[in-house]
Amino acid sequence: MPVHRKPSPAIEQVPGHPGRIRVRDATAPAIRRGTLLLAAVLAGCVATPREPSAAARLWLDCASAAHAALDGEVALPDAGIALADHCSTRALLDLFRRHPGGWQPGRRRIAGRELELRIEGASPMARGAYTITPAQDVPVPPGWDFRQPGFGLPLVLRADRCTDAPDCALYTPEGIYRWATAWIEHGDDVPVVRIVDPVATPSTTVGGRGMRLSFDAFSSYWKGAMASRLPRLGVYGLLGGDGIGRRAGAYLLTDYDPRKTPVVMVHGLGSHPIIWAELSGAIWADPVLRDSYQVIHVVFQTNAPLLVSTQRVRTYLDRMWELLDPEGDDPARGKMVLVGHSLGGVVARLLAVDSGRVLWDAAFTVAPGQLHGAAEDVAAIQDIFLFDPYPGVCAVVMLAAPHKGSPAASGFAGRLARALVARRAPEIQALKEVTLAHPEDVREEVRDSYRFARLDSIWTLRAPQPVRRAGESLLPAPGIRYHTIAGDLHGQGGDGLVPLESALLPGARSTLVVDQGHTLYRDPVVIGRVLEILREERGLPCAGAADPGNTADAGDAARDMPD
Repeated sequence: MPVHRKPSPAIEQVPGHPGRIRVRDATAPAIRRGTLLLAAVLAGCVATPREPSAAARLWLDCASAAHAALDGEVALPDAGIALADHCSTRALLDLFRRHPGGWQPGRRRIAGRELELRIEGASPMARGAYTITPAQDVPVPPGWDFRQPGFGLPLVLRADRCTDAPDCALYTPEGIYRWATAWIEHGDDVPVVRIVDPVATPSTTVGGRGMRLSFDAFSSYWKGAMASRLPRLGVYGLLGGDGIGRRAGAYLLTDYDPRKTPVVMVHGLGSHPIIWAELSGAIWADPVLRDSYQVIHVVFQTNAPLLVSTQRVRTYLDRMWELLDPEGDDPARGKMVLVGHSLGGVVARLLAVDSGRVLWDAAFTVAPGQLHGAAEDVAAIQDIFLFDPYPGVCAVVMLAAPHKGSPAASGFAGRLARALVARRAPEIQALKEVTLAHPEDVREEVRDSYRFARLDSIWTLRAPQPVRRAGESLLPAPGIRYHTIAGDLHGQGGDGLVPLESALLPGARSTLVVDQGHTLYRDPVVIGRVLEILREERGLPCAGAADPGNTADAGDAARDMPD
């Protein structure tokens, strides 16, 4: 005789939690509809004014019940998914607004409810507990909206930067800020707050349907930028403050990916890398570009002469690659795109050229191998004046760059600025020592400047400056593609600081002139053009890049050339 077993109840009490229930079989259509109805009732209850912790518990229960109802294989109507998303979002907003700090994976009791936090795809550079902020609570500038709608609540995760490995120094000291998306799921006995990287996990299954996750590509960066002192340090660095000098280097804004092409952004005179905020956000918000590129911001002190700044940026990039790819065989190492504004645009161009003896002969009367002086001084001078294209550079985009100098550097404002700008670059001391000991080796046009160390970034941007003038002829090496973007404000022939003719270069793959001032890096047309260049670069080879595996000193050939 067959044995008839009583079916397990679809809803049962949670052991050890009097008064709480859980759904055992939410796949039964009637039970799923009933559970959704329960969630809707809970959501309606929250509409009645009540004590905050009670509202938080109701939202958590609503989210958990709604997700339980959606946990079957049969797809439910959009209304059910929308209810689950609504309750989950309201619960998480309340949760992280009232308890932003001290979050780590595991269980935690909040508002009289125990819940479990799961973080998937966390940055390996993060240490300690997380501070979690709803992305919508980050006050981004008007119009800077890089959000993708979808399921879940976009968040900003912030944790301390690691200090236990050398490559930790390649990330900003303000902390590790990362985008994330969260929602609440129905766990076995407690609600589960699931937090994922929406780039690594772009979708999830809800109610038997694949749902694209919501994603905020910008708020995590902007949250970190608001905590940064770089805007003040950039100006102080021009005036001799050493704060930005201590911060100088190349910084990754996301975790290093050996397959993605680096876009290296170089700021201008007295500036800072936060000027690249909108361009960086636009790259992250574009799925194709985000999958192809990783953004790297360069920080450097801008009071040093142009060639010294260029040599320093080379050093920062060298250090970055030594830490990220010591073997030099990552695809990322073999192709880089440089983007520079103003002084940074000139630096970017010089990182793509073969100097030969062009700059050397504008400053010295003897061949590189015949310069008299202490060996360390001569070596330092050769490193500044003789160099090859930086290995891996494939394309350069230059915005408002004074390739032929700027009249502003010679005018009253330039003279006043030069009186304030500090001249402490230690590299200049080598020039001073050699010039004092052997003045005959130095050309008369620059002898006094070198002897008295009267060198700074503004002086080297003066149109008549001999070394700068000689450098006009140096264009990116064959095979390296370059693009110029310039401002012609109200048709006045320049952007107010850089003349139009100074910002344009012959042979450019593309040229764009916009009706903008010197801060044209924020112009939507300019940003759109840079994005177009990056899309185009995805399919182009890197024929002109020097071999990253070639460790020979830059400028060796020029050093050995006879006079």
